[in-house]
Amino acid sequence: MGKTLNCISPIDGSVYASRETLDLDAARAEVAAVRTAQKAWAARPLQERIDLVMAGVAAIGEMNDDIVPELAHMMGRPVRFGGEFGGFNERASHMAKIAAESLADIEVGDDATFKRYIKRIPHGVVFVVAPWNYPYMTAINTVAPALIAGNTVVLKHATQTLLVGERMAQAFHAAGVPEDVFKNVFLDHDTTSALIAEKAFDFVNFTGSVGGGQAMERAAAGTFTGVGTELGGKDPGYVMEDADVDAAVDTLIDGAMFNSGQCCCGIERIYVHESLYDSFLEKALAVVNGYKLGNPLEAETTIGPMANVRFAKEVRDQIAEAVEQGAMAHIATMEADDGGAYLTPQILTNVTHEMRVMRDESFGPVVGIMKVSSDEEAIKLMNDSEFGLTASIWTKDLERAQAVGDQIETGTVFMNRADYLDPALCWTGCKNTGRGGGLSVIGYHNLTRPKSYHLKKVTG
Repeated sequence: MGKTLNCISPIDGSVYASRETLDLDAARAEVAAVRTAQKAWAARPLQERIDLVMAGVAAIGEMNDDIVPELAHMMGRPVRFGGEFGGFNERASHMAKIAAESLADIEVGDDATFKRYIKRIPHGVVFVVAPWNYPYMTAINTVAPALIAGNTVVLKHATQTLLVGERMAQAFHAAGVPEDVFKNVFLDHDTTSALIAEKAFDFVNFTGSVGGGQAMERAAAGTFTGVGTELGGKDPGYVMEDADVDAAVDTLIDGAMFNSGQCCCGIERIYVHESLYDSFLEKALAVVNGYKLGNPLEAETTIGPMANVRFAKEVRDQIAEAVEQGAMAHIATMEADDGGAYLTPQILTNVTHEMRVMRDESFGPVVGIMKVSSDEEAIKLMNDSEFGLTASIWTKDLERAQAVGDQIETGTVFMNRADYLDPALCWTGCKNTGRGGGLSVIGYHNLTRPKSYHLKKVTG
């Protein structure tokens, strides 16, 4: 007998959706059907797979008017921001565009005696475990290229965004992708781990917490199943003395607060050169004080509740501990702050790296700002973290940004921007942020395996 998964809406704490999980035997049967379908799917022409995937993407776009309020109900993002279809479509479209080149044989040599080349072979069944914070965009990062490369896909979505996998499966099946080629499933943690341990999948892609990533790796231990992970983050911004302060404030504060701070690559700590510190802080406070915290279904709301009361509690605890240790909280409690999921966005100063708010992932609408006097000091502070996803550098000097970027332990270096995933670049991290990489040509390499052909034409 399966368990019941309940999506609790952060809007009012009600149960928005419920689904029953598969028991282990039923889950095995579902995955077996996906495995059986894989060879025929991989045998289809590449362009046919691309066309079917992109038709599925377009079908999601046609659902967007329903999806936007659904996301507000499930995870609290205000409807005024219009959902995720722009990024969803951009990422899938880029992977479709580069598929033929990325998956082409690597020609090594062809003469009278030998033909040598390397093929990219799909792994088989790819298991995608997707998070709730950007539930469509994070899922499509792997779903689209995995299917295009000839894999079949099993998608397990987070309980907080319970309906997203159903929506995606509905759209892709309506577009012509066979049901056993792309399957959405509801699983509990024990069944998930058991399937991985039984080698039910040929590759696992997980986006979520460090603890969740560790559980995936433990389940896969000894199976030789590849596991790609994108886990926690504590992404820094560094504002140099020659930066455009207005642009830095607008982008970094938005990067810290958008989606109630629930972004994988959200800005969680900012280091500002001492010559610009006062100006930066004044402008940052003005931006945040202009936010409207409230019901995400209302058009005037600019920042909604956090996705779950327990997520908000962690952020409140980090803020309270920091203030107790000497930090200064600058934003007065907003009217809609209910002590639960609705949380006042906060800017902290007088912070140090002894405080959890500057060390642990917050994943909420809070950012600490520190004054620095040199690149060396900023680099040391930026690297003083167990995480490494992105870092944002603000300067007019390209060469200086590159030199500083070379010294930062991170997966992506931004200059004069933040909190954006370019599908032409590899999305990757280091340290406790995980390993592997999605999107770009490297994303295709991670979703396939190399197979070498060494063909001798003559034996005499």
